[in-house]
Amino acid sequence: MAIIEANVDIPAQYGSLVFGAFDVNVKKIEKAFDVSVISRDSGVKVLGNKDGTGKAVEVLKTLLELAVSNGEVTEQNADYAIEMAHESNESAVLEADRDIVCRTYSGKVIKPKTLGQKKYVDLMRNRMIVFGMGPAGTGKTYLAMAMAITAFKKKEVERIILTRPAIEAGEKLGFLPGDLQSKVDPYLRPLYDALFEIMGAESFNSNMEKGLIEVAPLAYMRGRTLDNAYIILDEAQNTTPSQMKMFLTRIGFGSKVVVTGDQSQKDLPDHAASGLDEALKVLAHVEEIGFAKLTASDVVRHPLVQRIVKAYDDYEAKLAKKASKTRKRPAAE
Repeated sequence: MAIIEANVDIPAQYGSLVFGAFDVNVKKIEKAFDVSVISRDSGVKVLGNKDGTGKAVEVLKTLLELAVSNGEVTEQNADYAIEMAHESNESAVLEADRDIVCRTYSGKVIKPKTLGQKKYVDLMRNRMIVFGMGPAGTGKTYLAMAMAITAFKKKEVERIILTRPAIEAGEKLGFLPGDLQSKVDPYLRPLYDALFEIMGAESFNSNMEKGLIEVAPLAYMRGRTLDNAYIILDEAQNTTPSQMKMFLTRIGFGSKVVVTGDQSQKDLPDHAASGLDEALKVLAHVEEIGFAKLTASDVVRHPLVQRIVKAYDDYEAKLAKKASKTRKRPAAE
């Protein structure tokens, strides 16, 4: 097989960002495309077969553009750029990176980091109700929170309502001390954390006191009609069908709703039906409802989390395949 040589001009000030700490990004590129990447004074030389060299060059150019525009290149950026190159969709990385949702209180830019997240954000902009499903670390709740706060600041809605079912994650916590709010706060802590980071403590507390931001367990939604609000239902896989129906029928005029959940992490009692699973079937063809399915490719936490999610997905797929074969096996005569 003929060896192809290609050169990429990378200014010296961006070289360390593109290469990564201890050249980790370059090592990933070399392994992914079976190429050699050799550093030069003002760029790099890539050696390999035609297809691998071409894809490696595109990844390096993508990482360079991220370095120039953002002043940083994360390991997750490199992983995703490599994955998109394998799918011949290199532009997806930059397409997502250009879409700024908002900035946190400290000035950090919040934007989608994968094509799946970009589609999720676009659905939240254009649909009245959006279901965001996917594994841990895909940014389902955080991006929904950012969109809600953006809409609130632009006065597109009058208040933000955040809710989730109060169910223990596989543990029995017993009787918690304190008043009712103290008892439910542990279940709502992830929502508080995101609000603090994006809004800042002072703004959050001020709007909470005015009743413009409400964080409450799902049970509090019964009997209410929610107009002109941005409503987020988190951990929806732990709702029952009746709870989900109750929640969705609370929606009033001028409201937007985002329902997030991970169908692989249910904490309901054994054999109990999930309201999220049922809603996805019942509402599949209802207009003005959008469905975003995030995958392991959209995980934006530590790269190891992405590999953990993928390993569990593969394991569960094998179990499902084995169970299917067992059911099809004819009974012994």
